Amino acid sequence: MLLLFLAYFGGILTILSPCILPVLPFVFARSDQPFRKSGLPLLAGMALTFALVASLATVGGGWAVRANQFGRIAALILFGIFGLSLLFSSLAEHISRPFVQLGNRLSRDTSSGPSTANSFLLGIGTGLLWAPCAGPILGLILTGAALGGASVHTVFLLLAYAAGAATSLTVALLAGGKVFAAMKSSLGAEEWIRRILGVAVLAGVIAVAFGLDRGILTRLSLSSTANLEQRLVDRFHPQTAEIASKDQAMAPSNAMMAGNNAMMAGNQPAMSANNAMMAAGGASAAETLPTADLSGATAWINSQPLTLASLRGKVVLVDFWTYSCINCLRTLPYIKAWNEKYKDSGLVIIGVHTPEFPFEKDESNVRKAVRDLGVTYPVAMDNDYRIWRSFNNEYWPAHYFIDATGKVRYHHFGEGSYEQSEGWIRTLLEEANHKPLPGSTTQIAASGAEAAADSGDVQSPETYIGYHRAENFASPGGFSQNEPQVYEAPANLKLNEWAFAGKWQDERQIATSLAPSSAIVYRFHARDLHLVLGPSKAGKPIRFRVTIDGKAPGADHGMDTDADGYGTVTEDRLYQLIRQHGAIQDQTFKIEFLAPGVQAYSFTFG
Repeated sequence: MLLLFLAYFGGILTILSPCILPVLPFVFARSDQPFRKSGLPLLAGMALTFALVASLATVGGGWAVRANQFGRIAALILFGIFGLSLLFSSLAEHISRPFVQLGNRLSRDTSSGPSTANSFLLGIGTGLLWAPCAGPILGLILTGAALGGASVHTVFLLLAYAAGAATSLTVALLAGGKVFAAMKSSLGAEEWIRRILGVAVLAGVIAVAFGLDRGILTRLSLSSTANLEQRLVDRFHPQTAEIASKDQAMAPSNAMMAGNNAMMAGNQPAMSANNAMMAAGGASAAETLPTADLSGATAWINSQPLTLASLRGKVVLVDFWTYSCINCLRTLPYIKAWNEKYKDSGLVIIGVHTPEFPFEKDESNVRKAVRDLGVTYPVAMDNDYRIWRSFNNEYWPAHYFIDATGKVRYHHFGEGSYEQSEGWIRTLLEEANHKPLPGSTTQIAASGAEAAADSGDVQSPETYIGYHRAENFASPGGFSQNEPQVYEAPANLKLNEWAFAGKWQDERQIATSLAPSSAIVYRFHARDLHLVLGPSKAGKPIRFRVTIDGKAPGADHGMDTDADGYGTVTEDRLYQLIRQHGAIQDQTFKIEFLAPGVQAYSFTFG
């Protein structure tokens, strides 16, 4: 019941978000008509369509996203006709009488008054176009749907969210209707009002068609109501706070790739790692997780099996991570430094390695990564997600700070807030030991992939190569799912579009090159570009070359490439291919594999 309330209230707050702007013209265009026969069916159709499409898309994968894209196109055409009929009804009638008659039927009163069915049809179109921003509350709903699968509960949560948005729009619509009625009666301005609304509708169509509703407006909206939403989430659902994972546990950025992406073709991450709800930090209230347990580990590295009960009296930091996660890698320098600084004072750090990709379940891969990354504290391999679920966790990376009595006193999701996190470590150790502690705030100067992101210049989201969560794919014809296909890359890509060139087989989570010189092209804007790659299935290393705008990277090469852009895929992991040193601008990246067999998973940026 609490989650239903949160979902409904989150929907109400949507009216304060710039992301609602593209929908408003479609709603207000009928504000001069009786609410019961016009406004109410329109809002009902919008709410039901949004809830249905989001429910299907969170579990339906690529087919739902593609199906909804056809629905979006049809809705854009419908509203384009609607806007033209409001703006130039006589001209539109001469150009195409049947379409204008449809537009006029949808936009005008008939002799018997407005049609409830037509209003509901317009509501369905609005629902297909509606792309609410992934604030903390909607993110919580979509994350639960993506992790837990389809359920009646998820549908009701999405309906509650949509109903909340419809409630606030109802208030605005009723108020708008009175204002327009007053203007018409006092000024005789009905025709001008119709034309203004027609312009507004067409502007909304253009905004949706060109992605403004999921670009500029999304970035603006994330700061508008996120703080209030996050306080509500932390208050009533304390295990969920900010989004911060590499794939966010298929949370908002990626549940949105599957869910909201079906409505806004987004990321996103995605809103990617550390993007969609970058607002919150953690919870400070003491909290007991009755099911929290470490017994579900499939293997232990650097330690014998541990339990939380056996660690009573110690301060415990549980870090959920996975070794190809760029956000996890960027937190590692701090985790390792805290371990060295405080382990003799009673701090025990446990890294819970919960995999995203299949290769991260291989124990030999994880052991090698732990060794290469210099991780010396205990690591529990959580291949079956049992520890993850026992903590009700939803993100990579996620940090849980447990006091000496076994209570979670603070949690933080994602990068950042390191001083605050270390402050909690010190507070909990002082409570447990009443002894002086070494030093104060730990200073870190990380390098390579572990260096902090240049977040002010990152305009590209985490992007998956496998079709299940892929977005912004630009090769003509789209994906040929699970089948070999020769792809072409367009000559010009828009920002954050990417494409295959050559022969590839794209599967749910992975794409495999099938011929020499197969390539991936990406138009990006960030200091760093990373790509998760693996060698051929037989383990044979594969050489590659990268370019930026057709040239060798030179001094802007990453730690896994040289100045000429050459490198070798030798193992399954994240490869840093580009690190720029000058001004950051939109550029086209290309990676060409000199032999077939490479396996590609996802791009991340920093």
